[in-house]
Amino acid sequence: MQPPLHQACLPLVPLLGLWRGSGNGHYPTIDSFEYSEEIVFAHVGKPFVTYTQKTKRVSDGQPLHSEQGFLRVVDSTVMEMVIAQPTGIVETHVGSFVSNGESFIVNFDSVEVATTPSAKPVEQVSRLVRIENDELTYDLSMAAVGEKFQHHLEAKLQRVQPD
Repeated sequence: MQPPLHQACLPLVPLLGLWRGSGNGHYPTIDSFEYSEEIVFAHVGKPFVTYTQKTKRVSDGQPLHSEQGFLRVVDSTVMEMVIAQPTGIVETHVGSFVSNGESFIVNFDSVEVATTPSAKPVEQVSRLVRIENDELTYDLSMAAVGEKFQHHLEAKLQRVQPD
């Protein structure tokens, strides 16, 4: 039995659930690519929401990327997000959000990106997430591996099941 949603997480209700879809990526240092994706936003009754993401290569279903994190609401328009990646990258973000009942939009900007000694250098990340009519879309931009800040990923996912 799932515990009730913590009151502090009420603004995050539009995110909750299982999402599946696809996206594409590009960056000057890699070949462009397509991927399938699954994202889960869930809760455990505490004042945060959990985030799990994984992608697979479209052509053969092989795993590409995964990350896990947490979101917390700071006040009526601000939230924070922490994301860890198995590649040795940890992102901390602050985001402003707007929710009007029909759409939910949050724009996260990294306040710090930390890397392990063996990780590729990443200097800056931004994530724009939009939800409307059970469709989640996002754009991710970054400055990494000596390249200037620029667009990297975009995806469109459908809500498969609510949390």
